[in-house]
Amino acid sequence: MTSPDPPDDSVPARWTASTVYPDMWMDPADDPRDAGIAPADERATLIDYLRAYRLTLRLKCADLDAGQMASRSVPPSTMSLLGLIRHMADVERSWFRRVMAGEVAPRRFSSPDDPEGAWNGAVGDSAVVAQAWAAWEAEVDYAERFVARTSDLNTVGQQSDGKVIQLREVLVHMIEEYARHCGHADLIRERIDGRVGQ
Repeated sequence: MTSPDPPDDSVPARWTASTVYPDMWMDPADDPRDAGIAPADERATLIDYLRAYRLTLRLKCADLDAGQMASRSVPPSTMSLLGLIRHMADVERSWFRRVMAGEVAPRRFSSPDDPEGAWNGAVGDSAVVAQAWAAWEAEVDYAERFVARTSDLNTVGQQSDGKVIQLREVLVHMIEEYARHCGHADLIRERIDGRVGQ
């Protein structure tokens, strides 16, 4: 059976580091997302799923240079892997600092004047990439410390519209947010250098 799409020399060949499953990113035994311990309860399950999705986004960006990180998906989308890192830094900051902790914490990359700043400012410059990683890592660290010291999943934060939300729901939402964007990252990475998703 032939592909309905004509060959395109600009499209990279699909590849994987896996020696077991050709449609997977790496061998299951080498996958750092598998903690090897089954979560014991709701809290541990939510934390572990979020940890694994955060790591997935990092893995999707591994071994890419600044230009590749800033490579856009498909027109007219402004989405890139670098844009995803910047966007998720803002998302982490919003939910854990502003909503749950009640801090005054403006977004790092977007603003009311530039709501698409996380995407539009994702340019192929090594300093921009380093800034994005530093911001994302700082926000993930803050979120992890907040969750670690907040034992009750019923703890509530307040959204900008005044509605309250439990930490439990924030964790589920963050899993949803990362899952959606890791799907985007699979496709973007495969378009950049052909490495398949997992």
